[in-house]
Amino acid sequence: QVQLVESGGGSVQAGGSLRLSCALSGYTGSRNYMAWFRQPPEKKREGVALFATTDSSAAYADSVKGRFTISLDNAKNTLYLQMNNLKPEDTAMYYCAAGYRGGLWTEGNFATWGQGTQVTVSS
Repeated sequence: QVQLVESGGGSVQAGGSLRLSCALSGYTGSRNYMAWFRQPPEKKREGVALFATTDSSAAYADSVKGRFTISLDNAKNTLYLQMNNLKPEDTAMYYCAAGYRGGLWTEGNFATWGQGTQVTVSS
Protein backbone atom coordinates (compact mmCIF):
# COMPACT_ATOMS: atom_id res chain seq x y z
CA GLN A 1 0.00 0.00 0.00
CA VAL A 2 1.45 3.32 -1.13
CA GLN A 3 1.31 5.83 1.69
CA LEU A 4 3.41 8.75 0.42
CA VAL A 5 3.07 9.93 -3.17
CA GLU A 6 5.47 12.48 -4.63
CA SER A 7 4.85 14.61 -7.70
CA GLY A 8 6.08 17.80 -9.31
CA GLY A 9 9.46 16.73 -10.63
CA GLY A 10 10.63 17.57 -14.10
CA SER A 11 13.36 19.08 -16.23
CA VAL A 12 14.33 22.72 -15.84
CA GLN A 13 17.21 24.97 -16.75
CA ALA A 14 19.60 26.28 -14.14
CA GLY A 15 18.07 29.18 -12.26
CA GLY A 16 14.57 27.79 -12.61
CA SER A 17 12.11 26.64 -9.98
CA LEU A 18 10.04 23.58 -9.17
CA ARG A 19 7.64 22.71 -6.38
CA LEU A 20 7.52 19.11 -5.26
CA SER A 21 4.45 17.73 -3.51
CA CYS A 22 4.06 14.72 -1.25
CA ALA A 23 0.48 13.56 -0.74
CA LEU A 24 -0.02 12.23 2.78
CA SER A 25 -3.64 11.09 2.56
CA GLY A 26 -2.68 7.42 2.64
CA TYR A 27 -0.24 7.80 5.51
CA THR A 28 -1.39 6.92 9.01
CA GLY A 29 1.90 6.86 10.90
CA SER A 30 3.78 9.43 12.94
CA ARG A 31 4.00 12.95 11.54
CA ASN A 32 6.27 14.49 14.18
CA TYR A 33 9.02 14.98 11.62
CA MET A 34 8.81 14.72 7.85
CA ALA A 35 11.54 15.22 5.35
CA TRP A 36 12.72 15.41 1.77
CA PHE A 37 15.74 13.42 0.69
CA ARG A 38 17.44 13.15 -2.67
CA GLN A 39 19.65 10.64 -4.39
CA PRO A 40 21.86 11.86 -7.25
CA PRO A 41 22.96 9.32 -9.85
CA GLU A 42 25.41 6.80 -8.36
CA LYS A 43 25.46 8.56 -5.00
CA LYS A 44 23.98 7.92 -1.58
CA ARG A 45 20.62 9.28 -0.52
CA GLU A 46 20.99 12.54 1.42
CA GLY A 47 18.72 14.68 3.54
CA VAL A 48 17.60 17.93 1.94
CA ALA A 49 14.99 19.42 4.27
CA LEU A 50 13.38 18.44 7.55
CA PHE A 51 10.09 19.73 8.93
CA ALA A 52 9.05 19.48 12.57
CA THR A 53 5.28 19.51 12.86
CA THR A 54 5.39 20.24 16.61
CA ASP A 55 6.57 23.80 16.07
CA SER A 56 6.60 24.15 12.27
CA SER A 57 10.37 24.60 12.29
CA ALA A 58 12.63 23.47 9.46
CA ALA A 59 16.21 22.48 8.87
CA TYR A 60 18.10 22.35 5.60
CA ALA A 61 21.22 20.85 4.14
CA ASP A 62 23.87 23.51 3.64
CA SER A 63 23.78 22.94 -0.11
CA VAL A 64 20.15 24.11 -0.39
CA LYS A 65 19.87 26.75 2.35
CA GLY A 66 18.34 29.94 1.04
CA ARG A 67 17.05 28.21 -2.10
CA PHE A 68 14.70 25.46 -0.89
CA THR A 69 11.72 25.74 1.45
CA ILE A 70 9.86 22.85 3.07
CA SER A 71 6.29 23.34 4.23
CA LEU A 72 3.23 21.39 5.31
CA ASP A 73 -0.35 22.20 4.35
CA ASN A 74 -2.53 20.33 6.81
CA ALA A 75 -5.73 21.30 5.01
CA LYS A 76 -4.45 19.69 1.82
CA ASN A 77 -2.63 16.92 3.66
CA THR A 78 0.45 17.64 1.59
CA LEU A 79 4.14 18.21 2.25
CA TYR A 80 5.88 20.58 -0.17
CA LEU A 81 9.41 21.40 -1.23
CA GLN A 82 9.75 24.69 -3.07
CA MET A 83 13.01 24.73 -4.98
CA ASN A 84 14.31 28.02 -6.40
CA ASN A 85 17.49 28.95 -8.23
CA LEU A 86 18.05 25.33 -9.17
CA LYS A 87 21.54 24.19 -10.08
CA PRO A 88 22.74 21.21 -12.14
CA GLU A 89 24.02 19.62 -8.93
CA ASP A 90 20.43 19.49 -7.66
CA THR A 91 19.73 16.81 -10.27
CA ALA A 92 18.49 13.75 -8.38
CA MET A 93 15.55 11.54 -7.50
CA TYR A 94 13.70 13.28 -4.70
CA TYR A 95 11.91 11.31 -1.97
CA CYS A 96 9.43 12.22 0.72
CA ALA A 97 9.98 10.50 4.08
CA ALA A 98 8.01 10.11 7.30
CA GLY A 99 7.90 7.87 10.37
CA TYR A 100 10.93 9.37 12.06
CA ARG A 101 12.52 6.95 14.55
CA GLY A 102 14.76 9.44 16.34
CA GLY A 103 18.50 10.02 16.20
CA LEU A 104 20.33 11.60 13.32
CA TRP A 105 18.49 12.98 10.32
CA THR A 106 19.54 10.13 8.04
CA GLU A 107 17.88 7.68 5.68
CA GLY A 108 17.88 4.82 8.18
CA ASN A 109 15.90 6.78 10.75
CA PHE A 110 12.78 7.22 8.59
CA ALA A 111 10.42 4.28 8.23
CA THR A 112 8.17 5.29 5.34
CA TRP A 113 9.15 6.48 1.87
CA GLY A 114 7.49 7.53 -1.32
CA GLN A 115 8.44 6.21 -4.74
CA GLY A 116 10.36 9.36 -5.69
CA THR A 117 10.11 12.06 -8.34
CA GLN A 118 12.93 12.92 -10.72
CA VAL A 119 14.38 16.42 -10.93
CA THR A 120 16.80 17.22 -13.74
CA VAL A 121 18.52 20.60 -13.99
CA SER A 122 20.43 21.48 -17.13
CA SER A 123 23.10 24.14 -17.40
